[in-house]
Amino acid sequence: MSGDVEPFEIRVPDAVLADLRSRLAHARIPEQVPGTGWDDGVPSGYLAELVAYWRDGYDWRTHEARLNRLAQFHTRIDGVAIHFVHARSPHPEAFPLLLTHGWPGSFVEFCDVIGPLTHPDDPADAFHVVAPSLPGYGFSEPPRERGWDVTRIARAFATLMDRLGYGRYGAQGGDWGAQIATALGVLDAGHCAAIHLNMPLADPPSEPVELSAADEADLAAMARFRREESGYAAVQSTRPQTLGAALNDSPAGLAAWIVEKFRAWSDCDGHPENAFTRDQLLTNVMVYWVTQTITPSMRLYREHARSRPPGGPVAVPTGVARYPREPLRLPRAWIERRYRVTHWAEMPRGGHFAAMEQPDLFVADLRAFFRTVR
Repeated sequence: MSGDVEPFEIRVPDAVLADLRSRLAHARIPEQVPGTGWDDGVPSGYLAELVAYWRDGYDWRTHEARLNRLAQFHTRIDGVAIHFVHARSPHPEAFPLLLTHGWPGSFVEFCDVIGPLTHPDDPADAFHVVAPSLPGYGFSEPPRERGWDVTRIARAFATLMDRLGYGRYGAQGGDWGAQIATALGVLDAGHCAAIHLNMPLADPPSEPVELSAADEADLAAMARFRREESGYAAVQSTRPQTLGAALNDSPAGLAAWIVEKFRAWSDCDGHPENAFTRDQLLTNVMVYWVTQTITPSMRLYREHARSRPPGGPVAVPTGVARYPREPLRLPRAWIERRYRVTHWAEMPRGGHFAAMEQPDLFVADLRAFFRTVR
């Protein structure tokens, strides 16, 4: 490991936690029209319960200690200090694997899969796991200049894997992580041996292709998502600084903005706590709150609107896991025109936050795919 890599431990000052409790104690929960529910956003009753639990029942120090059991590091790449988990397997032939989160997630999404990936029953399934925080997310430093788009992040993560001594590795991601893994499959194909995605994106083909009834249903669901659920992206890609002023100042507002997405994009049968515990939800929110990174995290949408990821076909072997509650599910025929798909799995349950929602299914599918490229 390069000397440019330094150990990192999460240590949130007591003053930050005291300030948070004070803000939660004085939170102003908005009124709600009687008879309305999640269709208008986070219901006031649920938000009040969540805020009360956050203030009186949630113990950050317990979760801080749990996160610190993961080996964490900082390294400076392209002028930005990148935070990452580096969990090495005891098995010397373990395959290096880069796990990349998206928005509004964090490296916390991978807490329940790192152990099974690094310490499998069969050593042939072992991985060395590298799970970075995106620049401007959580414990990674916010960029101080424009230009940190998907391509630049992918190049930084390629540098990270090289700095850790991994000349050949795999990459996995959903959300922004899927786009970054895709970029690595194009820009670093000499080292990135394969990619695994749970939200692959592709443009419609220039010539019509036959679509199944399931494909048509997925496209209809996507159209509904863009019509009814995509307002967050429009704001974050145009005025992240204005929205950030509100969310960086109000923990109740921050929780509402983030938890609503965990409910809308997961396989939770209408309630987020059917898929996640309150502590899971709040620990992810805390990563944004204690680092004040909600605003720089949203700037990635602004950067993406100004640029385009590397185009063209992805030649490295690609595995696709399709979770039924993933909002963006494109027809297989479209995806196969962009990617060299060698593995396709229709998952029985789960949604956008696959590793956090269904860790066992997530791990099993990664093992199945990467057995083909080790």
